[in-house]
Amino acid sequence: MALERGTLFEPKLVTDLVSKVQGKSSLAVLSGQTPIPFNGKKEFMFTMDSEIDVVAESGKKTHGGVSLAPRTIVPIKVEYGARVSDEFLYASEEERISILQAFNDGFAKKVARGLDLMAFHGVNPRSGTASTVIGTNHFDALVTQELDATANANADIETAVGLVQGSGGEVNAMAIAPAFRTSLAGLTKTDGNALFPELAWGAAPGTLNGVRVDVNKTVSDMSTAKDLAIVGDFANGVQWGYAKEIPMEVIRYGDPDNSGFDLKGYNQVYIRSELYLGWGILAPESFARVVEAGE
Repeated sequence: MALERGTLFEPKLVTDLVSKVQGKSSLAVLSGQTPIPFNGKKEFMFTMDSEIDVVAESGKKTHGGVSLAPRTIVPIKVEYGARVSDEFLYASEEERISILQAFNDGFAKKVARGLDLMAFHGVNPRSGTASTVIGTNHFDALVTQELDATANANADIETAVGLVQGSGGEVNAMAIAPAFRTSLAGLTKTDGNALFPELAWGAAPGTLNGVRVDVNKTVSDMSTAKDLAIVGDFANGVQWGYAKEIPMEVIRYGDPDNSGFDLKGYNQVYIRSELYLGWGILAPESFARVVEAGE
């Protein structure tokens, strides 16, 4: 199969891509993004074992102790391709850019959804099955603090917060599934008024009770654990990033997507792009998951 190698994605398209990902991925919305080199990076988490010590003038100092737990963030290659008319090869530069922008828009949505599905549940987004490449580097495997959902979603959040704080962590954000948002919206006060009126009619505010919140189907989609909410320290307990060089190739011949249709025979070309994404759950104990009862 003959390939025609294209250039790297234009910096403007890369910026636009990442911006769209940050707006549609719960992990990206709630947590910190950091550049990831191709060979990965290692984050060191220090745990001070003791409290500070009062020392008298010329007094004896004692050892406080420290625990060091390294967390490696290794980027994973993901790809996406789409067939377009071979007019792409002969179109003006303006028209080619327009086609690439449309591809970029679709690619960004898939990357955003895929980032959540991989980091939350450890699945290959295309197949929906567990990925051996990801292994246990995902919330469902590493976050062991979980509780079954009850009829009172607000109480479930309070319990999850208690689990995180009991482990020494803090809660600054939560990602919730649409079904859990509906459960919260349905709660009422003793006077019959909604407990969370800002959730009425499907609304999804950015904060609840001062805590950042993002509503996303990716919290529950493809989750064998049946997650409904992930609560915890998204600001410090997890990081994600990407390698900014995004290669793109234009394939002119053959059947690169195994669809059974030859490109040349259907006057098409295939645009394929790759992206290197990495994430690391630095402090699993700083999170708790609310899951469907009985899971």
